[in-house]
Amino acid sequence: MNNTASVAVLSRSFSAHEKLTAELNRRYSDVTLNDTGRTLAGDELVAFLQGKSHVVVALEKITDDILARLPDLKVIGKYGVGLNNVDLHACEARGVHVGWTGGVNRRSVAELVIALSIASLRHVVRSHMEIVGGEFRQIKGRQLQGRKVGLLGCGHVGKEVARLMLALGCEVQAHDIRDLSEFCEETGVKSVSLDELVETSEVLSLHVPFTPATSMIINADRLARMRTDAVLVNTARGGLVDEAALKRALHNENIAAAAFDVFEPEPPTDMDLLRLPNFIATGHIGGSAEEAIFMMGMAAIEGLENAQPALSHIPDYLR
Repeated sequence: MNNTASVAVLSRSFSAHEKLTAELNRRYSDVTLNDTGRTLAGDELVAFLQGKSHVVVALEKITDDILARLPDLKVIGKYGVGLNNVDLHACEARGVHVGWTGGVNRRSVAELVIALSIASLRHVVRSHMEIVGGEFRQIKGRQLQGRKVGLLGCGHVGKEVARLMLALGCEVQAHDIRDLSEFCEETGVKSVSLDELVETSEVLSLHVPFTPATSMIINADRLARMRTDAVLVNTARGGLVDEAALKRALHNENIAAAAFDVFEPEPPTDMDLLRLPNFIATGHIGGSAEEAIFMMGMAAIEGLENAQPALSHIPDYLR
């Protein structure tokens, strides 16, 4: 047992998970859990972390201003996918190491992509709401099998989605700034330009991080160039899609449907978008399968012990 480190857990779901907290307490003698039921931020977050050397972080924003007020903090263990909420450059400058393992929730997110794609193609939510409203009718939809599926981004989750879509009889194409030649040769996925991906995909699924380069990457112009029978799925990050332009495209039936698990901001505030009959919203549940939660938690615990210099987590193609 580590008797020198003082550990705080910001994540609410980690703090409420009996197996994860038991494992953390087995390894560390000084552990503080977030049992407030709230996502901490600002002064409250700083007060919670005062005097702590190690912290488990989920979606809480760890900025340079926050780090400047936490001189004892030495290690961040990241719980969940992505590091866009942690200022890695500030961590590097202040000597804070970061532990993170990518892709631990890839099956959980990929299965949600399949679910949202089928629900959109088969009008599952619309049928349910019509029945609730007293109307019972058979709505004609389309099978997922045989559809041309486009993946914008083909990392851990994108590759998992590709394999599942191929198993379901889909034609899969992908666009990524990384070289996909080996993966494409192995699987039969076709590497295409961003323009071709947007213009030809029947299901377009987003799997890129949120960066200045990807902010609003699906904007009004790209929405206008999508197929009118296309379904847009976003389980990656809010801010990748111009949601106001998406609302217009859905209302005008310029695209067939959209299904989002992530928004900017969260929770979403545009009720007109949420109420559209061809739009499905879920509450950032991509990584919330029970199995994924446990794997992400164990990865975060290991990250407290195996943390690396912060900038080592930035791949060469993003530097």
